[in-house]
Amino acid sequence: MTNYFMVAIKFENISKQYRLGLVSTRTLQHDLNRWWQTAVLRREDPYLKIGETNVRSEKGTSEYVWALRDINFEVMQGDVLGIIGKNGAGKSTLLKILSRITAPTTGIIKAKGRIASLLEVGTGFHPELTGRENIYMNGCIMGMTKAEITRKMDEIVDFSGVERYVDTPVKRYSSGMTVRLGFSIAAHLEPEILVVDEVLAVGDAEFQKKAIGKMQDVSRGGGRTVLFVSHNMGAVRKLCKTGILLENGTIKYSGEIADVIEHYLNTGEQADVYRPENNVVKEVSAKQNRDKIELTLKYESEVPIKQPSFGFIVYDCYENPIFGTNPIKSGVSDFGTPKKAGEVKVEISSPFLVDGDYPVSVWFSDGTTTWDDHLFHMNKCVTLNIVNMNDSFILKRNFEGVTIPILTFSFH
Repeated sequence: MTNYFMVAIKFENISKQYRLGLVSTRTLQHDLNRWWQTAVLRREDPYLKIGETNVRSEKGTSEYVWALRDINFEVMQGDVLGIIGKNGAGKSTLLKILSRITAPTTGIIKAKGRIASLLEVGTGFHPELTGRENIYMNGCIMGMTKAEITRKMDEIVDFSGVERYVDTPVKRYSSGMTVRLGFSIAAHLEPEILVVDEVLAVGDAEFQKKAIGKMQDVSRGGGRTVLFVSHNMGAVRKLCKTGILLENGTIKYSGEIADVIEHYLNTGEQADVYRPENNVVKEVSAKQNRDKIELTLKYESEVPIKQPSFGFIVYDCYENPIFGTNPIKSGVSDFGTPKKAGEVKVEISSPFLVDGDYPVSVWFSDGTTTWDDHLFHMNKCVTLNIVNMNDSFILKRNFEGVTIPILTFSFH
């Protein structure tokens, strides 16, 4: 009988230091100094006393930064742990250390069983080998025999949906096909620990749903452990039991996944920013908090814009338009003095959409010109990540469609 109370992974004082501008923190001079101080003089490693917290938006004074600092937690066997946080929080670094792609600067990880990782598109694949040959290669790396891999072959290929191309070199695969095959290999070769990073976002909506279902089966049916990193809070909440919130390389909060997501959403605005190059439009951003969604477009023009007009369309995961407005009908009557630089902003009340990711296409124009003369148009340049934590929306988890109506029931 599977023991679900056994510790599958234990992180003990894990820290990772990087030296800016270099592939590694280590040079010959540093290694000699480190050896002299620690091995000969029996002192503490001098390089552990320096370095700054990895805050990407702030300019530091040290050339050393801590991508992770003093990470301690346990993952029980059969658990599905969600790891969330903003970009640069240290999520991928943590998984790379667990997957032995990079080594920690300090601390150790104790893991029981084989680890299968899907961290980046193409990770673990040899581009010159066919999909079938890569399946055998990955299975051998995980310690499986050829007979064991052969027994799983049809199941792996069928789940991945790339049967027609399984004997084609992987270098000819699209990123979506590569992710499909990579996940199928990782999930079907029976690892005790499955590690999945944001890479699933590359796949289409149908495959993402299929992959989440498979990870649930792996955990519940096989008692295997899953670590899942994603910016899609809806997927994290659906899949995971527990979670940790990383912020600037440290654990900000841990516990039940609903509490962790709630804490994450309450720590401030979540933003997706797109910055075009050599264009009138300099930045498009989608910011959201508990109460509203805010779309902002910043522009700079060689000539004054008389009526800066911002249009957008929000799509569902199947690329069906949900709602939007065009730039001409912005509803603004007083644009003020024409300016060469400025911003246009629109606020949308929230929550009103079912959990999920919603890409947004935007247009920008001078309202005094015709529709065909718009200055900027970009399809799906930013994404809204909707998570509804308000339980008063009683239908949100099983609602058909993408919008959440406010319903009042009465019984007589």
